[in-house]
This record gives sequence, C-alpha cells and structure tokens, in this order.
Amino acid sequence: MNWLLKQCRLISPDQEIENAAVLIENGVVRRIFAEGDALPSADRVTDVEGAMTVPGFIDVHCHGKSGFDFCDAAEEAMETIGKDKLKEGVTSFLPTTLTLPEELLARALQTAADYVKKDVKGVKVPGVHLEGPFINPKCLGAQNPDYVREPDIEMVRRLAAIFPVKKVSYAVEMPGGAEFAAELLSEGITPSCVHSAAKFEEFEAAHRHGLQNLTHFCNQMTPLHHRDIGLVGAGLACKDVFIEMICDKLHLCPDMIRLVFSLKDLEKIQLITDAMRAAGMPDGESSLGGLAVIVKDGAARLASNGALAGSTLQVCDALRNVYEITGLPLKELIKTTSWNQAQALGLKNLGKIAPGYAADIVILDDRFKVRSVLVDGELRYQA
Repeated sequence: MNWLLKQCRLISPDQEIENAAVLIENGVVRRIFAEGDALPSADRVTDVEGAMTVPGFIDVHCHGKSGFDFCDAAEEAMETIGKDKLKEGVTSFLPTTLTLPEELLARALQTAADYVKKDVKGVKVPGVHLEGPFINPKCLGAQNPDYVREPDIEMVRRLAAIFPVKKVSYAVEMPGGAEFAAELLSEGITPSCVHSAAKFEEFEAAHRHGLQNLTHFCNQMTPLHHRDIGLVGAGLACKDVFIEMICDKLHLCPDMIRLVFSLKDLEKIQLITDAMRAAGMPDGESSLGGLAVIVKDGAARLASNGALAGSTLQVCDALRNVYEITGLPLKELIKTTSWNQAQALGLKNLGKIAPGYAADIVILDDRFKVRSVLVDGELRYQA
C-alpha cells in the first residue's frame, strides 16, 4: 500500500519546501515531489493543506507521562506512556530510569521488552536511557540518595541483557568514571555526563575515553567559571560534544537558550523533555522516584526543597519555544528534534523526511500543536 501526502510545508534538516508531496510505500519514504511535479496515483491521498510536515520527534530523555513513570515497572505505565507520547509528535523515545535499586530497574526494562514484543501501536522504543544510579551524591537534583552507587559495567550488562540500553548518564568524577565511558562504548552504549561536580580536567579524561554527550545541559553540572570552565564550559568549547536541552524556559531561561543556540553547532543540540509522570496532567501532587512532587503552573518541584523534579514539557512545545526565542530557520532547528538524536545514538534511517528513511512523520499546525502522527507510514495519532 502507498500513501501520498500533498500540499505539505515540508521541513527537514537543511530543507524547506512549500507545496511538497511525500510518497510513502511500505512504511518508508519513497520520493519527495516539489511544487509543479507530476504526482503519482496512490492508494491513499491526503491533503495536509500547507501544514508543517516534519520528521517524527525522538525524545531520548523521558521518565513518564499521563500519571505514569517508566520506573513504575508496570505494563500499563509503559503502554500509556508509549501511546501518549504520540500526542506531542514523538515517534521514538528512550524510556528513562532513575536512581533506584537494580531489581526495580530490571523490572522496568522488562516492561519495555514486553511493550516491543507486544507491538503496541504507540511510539517506537529502540532502547532505554539509564540516568543514574552512578551519580555524584552531592549533585542529586531530584534523584534518590539511597540508591547512588559507583559506576558498574557488569550491572549495565545485566540490565542490557533484558532490553537494550542505548545511553547511560553518570558522573565522570566517580571512581573509574573516565574508563567507564570506554567500557560503555565497547558495549555499543552512549556514555553521557550529568549529576556531576566534575572539573574540566575530569571531563577531559572521560572525553579522551570517548565521552561526547552531556545530559540536560546546565542542570546538575558544574557551571562556567573563569578559573575552571566546568561541564557547561566543556559543552560550549568541545565541538564534538552533543548536549541535551530542556527548553521549557524554567530549566533554562530564554537568555541562556538564546546564548547556547548562538554559540553551539545546531547539529550537536538535542531537545529533550525530561518529562515526569505529571506531564499531560493537571497541576497538583505527584512523585518522582519515591519523592513527593508539587506541580504548580506546569513546574514540577520537590515538595521537600523546591528543586526542579523533571518537567511537564512536550517536544512540540520545546520546538515552539526555541523558534520564538532564537528566530532561527526551522530547517535548522528541526535538526534538534530528531536528526541529532539519531546521529548521537547511531539510529539508522531516522530523523529526516527523505527517500529510504522511515515514514515517521508529524503534521503540525501554525502553533506547533500536533495534528497527526505517522509511525512507519501508519497513522497512529490524529487530533
């Protein structure tokens, strides 16, 4: 079966085409047509009426949504998150863990394996993201101090045997932290630094061992300082380093967002949500990793000390925020929603609307709200 989308405002990395058409066959983009090209007949034809047509978003850092957390380790949690992420334009995501006991992490990964095996009609899950437990206990943020431990590649291997681990976020200054980056890479896992008090020289040691990622940039990491540029300085100075950004205007103020986008190569920035279970829910009481959270005006904070506890952000809103703050062309900004994530994690045939790529496509209105979502050429969400 083939499907023709026409009258698209096609926005893909380095490309924006008005009145384009996209031919999809067997879940793959087969051809792009420019305005004036003769269009083929198709089994299904949809006129998107000039709406933005973009690659499906890839959220590499998401803990939960719609009242559920991935670490609930429950089938209902995984399936609900996997379906509701479609509503924000996500077509692939990495369920993200917290600093918790290995037994609970193992159960959570098993729910991801069951989700994929069951072929739930939600987003694709190429693997999981372990955030913790290998973090600096002095840089907890909203992580639970009871379960912090030193880097342990054998633990990661045990978990990866249950379901693929694609990314591990940890503190590079922990014992063996530099070498841990190389161990992860040898397993095909992307190492990333966060919840860390590392000095720049400690980052450099891990960088020499292959670490090229920083998780939720600027949050729970050493700030830029004139005597030691820290991890924030590392993210800006090291051209090969990918950085995650939570662009909700809370975790990073608009001025910081504008500054980073003016200094950093756009092909190294990844928009993430870092969303917790309160995402998509009304304000009120919630929780994260067993810690009480209060959500007010969309901001999730620990009840104990007011620290930010993840976000309630959606990727479509993050893209709108960055567009409004920076004014950069969408054909450049769109790289930050999926292409860069695919490059950082080695995900093939994702992140572009181009021949041979998976037909993971999102239709957005003028306010960046999601109208419809295709995953592998199948309509899985329509507003």
